[in-house]
Amino acid sequence: MTPRRPVDVGDPDRLYTVTGGRSRADDDSFDLVTLVVSECEPTAGMQSEHVRILETCKHPTAVVEIAAEMKLPITVVRILLGDLLAMGRITARHPRAAGSAAAIPDSALLKEVLHGLRNI
Repeated sequence: MTPRRPVDVGDPDRLYTVTGGRSRADDDSFDLVTLVVSECEPTAGMQSEHVRILETCKHPTAVVEIAAEMKLPITVVRILLGDLLAMGRITARHPRAAGSAAAIPDSALLKEVLHGLRNI
């Protein structure tokens, strides 16, 4: 088994440069499970990290998967995604939250399912 490496082995100065000096995304549009999809192909002159995101997101990809693929911290990826969203180059889809308490299964039913699974 190979030893685990840190997520980003780069210099903090590089991360500062990648994000243009920003340490936080402008808004909280992206959580870990937000699905991101590219809306266009990369163009000449784009920042290399933006290009990698567009290539990675040809199919719906979660923010956490993008960060893992790029080996960058989540905060940096959120900043880069915010840039691409503002340019209209990606779309973001958030998982649906339960609309009401009625949409959540009854705990007794869940216990029965769990009991049934244990008996298999």
